Amino acid sequence: MEVALIDTYSILSPAISFAALELLEPLPLDLLGRLALAVLLGGMVGVEREMSGKPAGLRTNILICLGSALLMDLSITIGMTDGDVRVGDPARIAAQVVTGVGFLGAGTIMQARGEVVGLTTAATIWVVAAIGLAVGAGHRAEAIAAALLVTLVLTALGWLERWMLSFRRVVSGTIQLRRDARFEEVSPIFRATRISIQSKKVTEETEGLVYRLQLVGPSRQYDRLAEELMHRPEVISVEFD
Repeated sequence: MEVALIDTYSILSPAISFAALELLEPLPLDLLGRLALAVLLGGMVGVEREMSGKPAGLRTNILICLGSALLMDLSITIGMTDGDVRVGDPARIAAQVVTGVGFLGAGTIMQARGEVVGLTTAATIWVVAAIGLAVGAGHRAEAIAAALLVTLVLTALGWLERWMLSFRRVVSGTIQLRRDARFEEVSPIFRATRISIQSKKVTEETEGLVYRLQLVGPSRQYDRLAEELMHRPEVISVEFD
């Protein structure tokens, strides 16, 4: 029995090795290089998203870029015959990638208390897919330049955006006053802290009057505003989103 097993292995081993070589032989090294580049560029953008704590982080961006690159290569090559004659539209699969990634991006956009969040993450998913398509089509220089620019926008302009918000930030706030209090009694505090009231809605609840406000002002002033409001006897609670 042992001799028979050895003989069977000696017969099948060359056949298995030959079949493996046949599978690997047509594997284009150029495609492997492009897929590796897609992983690198998607990871470059994904690192910044991961460090920012966004839902579409490192692995998500890598997979999107890698999948787009592979689908773009298939879109180009699937319509070619053995004689390198094109019989199909090279953009047909790529167009579906652009449409399909839109649904993925839409899943990252959320709406909470009148504020829409996740738009930057959705746009990042969309542009990473575009980078993958460029890599898959063989446009390496364009893909690298786009990835560098996207990373620059997400990092450098993120700092600029936070700096701008320190001067003007839109915030939703809820202030609860006693039933016998009037909002005009606390409104001078808003003027003193240079925070403007854009809109105001009041509802009556069992504990008191609840004012839902849309505010605009310097970011660093909101803590001061909350502190001064809480020192007033007519104020029950203060909350800023």
